Amino acid sequence: MNPKSTSSSADDARKPRSDGEQSRERLLHAAMRLFGQQGFSKTSTREIAQAAGANVAAISYYFGDKSGLYQACFGFLCTTPGGNVAAFEQPHFTLRESLQGYYHQMLAPLLQHEDADLLLRLFYREMLEPTGLWQREIENNIKPEHAALLRVLCRHLGTQEVTDDLQRLAHAIPSMCVTLLIARDVIAAVSPQLVESPAAFAVWAEQLVDYAEALVQVEKNKLQQRTA
Repeated sequence: MNPKSTSSSADDARKPRSDGEQSRERLLHAAMRLFGQQGFSKTSTREIAQAAGANVAAISYYFGDKSGLYQACFGFLCTTPGGNVAAFEQPHFTLRESLQGYYHQMLAPLLQHEDADLLLRLFYREMLEPTGLWQREIENNIKPEHAALLRVLCRHLGTQEVTDDLQRLAHAIPSMCVTLLIARDVIAAVSPQLVESPAAFAVWAEQLVDYAEALVQVEKNKLQQRTA
């Protein structure tokens, strides 16, 4: 870690935000809440501006229009195309390092953002009432990430054949994490201490790696039995 860059980041964090930055942040926060509660079509820019204590014209200034604002909100969940693959697919990574990077990028919204509940509601709403952004996320990020995870698994299992079993493994690994994203309310009702803070999700991230390593070992045992 570069001490100089760390100090600079700390200094930047202490700098007071400009009125413009604060206005943009209030609009994003209000929009995430209202879009998540009501959906894109039923939420007006006037309603968002009123909730944010801002002028409607500010939405045009910062985001262009309602669609631009919605995309900015959804951007907290969706990264640039292929942006997450480098976090876990590196030729020098051990299996554990790859799995750590994989889960960290999946849980990033919960680990880094204080408005995780708003983000998840927005995510649910987009799945229920798709505007096209979710399909774009599948094509631009989820498919490339799945392909990259398959490459990681093939490398560590010593095989080049992508069988149906390997495909199932590559779906099972993220499915453990997806439970945290789409069933967080259930976990909160049953075991609230497990999802009460970013620190709690950090524990999840590390334990999921243990579980995933065990799944990979099961597949490795099966492959060894076939070639014995």
